[in-house]
Amino acid sequence: MQTITPFLWFNGNLDEALSFYPTVFENTKIDSVNRMGDQVFSAEFELNGQKFMALNVTQEPHFHFNESISMYVSAETQSEVDDLWEKLTADGGSEGRCGWLKDKFGLSWQIIPRALGQLMGDPDPAKSQRVMQAMMKMNKITIKDLEMAHTG
Repeated sequence: MQTITPFLWFNGNLDEALSFYPTVFENTKIDSVNRMGDQVFSAEFELNGQKFMALNVTQEPHFHFNESISMYVSAETQSEVDDLWEKLTADGGSEGRCGWLKDKFGLSWQIIPRALGQLMGDPDPAKSQRVMQAMMKMNKITIKDLEMAHTG
C-alpha cells in the first residue's frame, strides 16, 4: 500500500530540529538519520505517529517554509493548546492569527482545540457565527472565550 509522508526541507538546521521536536511532542521517534561527514544529511522521524522525511541542505538554493502548508494539531484541552503554543513559538517562533503559528524553523502549525469545531458546528447559525467572530480576533485559541461567545 502506498503511503504519503510529508517531506521537509531544512536549511542547515535539521540537527537542531531533531533535538527540538521531541521536547514539544512526547510521542516522538527518530527512525533514521543519514550523515555526510559530521552533519545530518537526511532523517526519518515521527511526531505523534505522523511520519516525516527531512532533508538538510547547507548550500544554495535555500527554500523556505511558508503558510501554503501547515501542520494541523487537534488539541483536547486548553492546557494542551497552551503547552504546544508556548513550546512552538519559543526561541524565535511567532504567533499568527486564528490558531496559526510558526516555529523557529519557519514551519507553520495550526494548534486547534477540538472544541472549536464542535462549537462552530452548532446548528444554530447565530451561535456558530459568534464563535467564528470570536476566533477571528484570537491568535492562540482560547476555549473559554469560544464558549462564552457561543452562549452569547
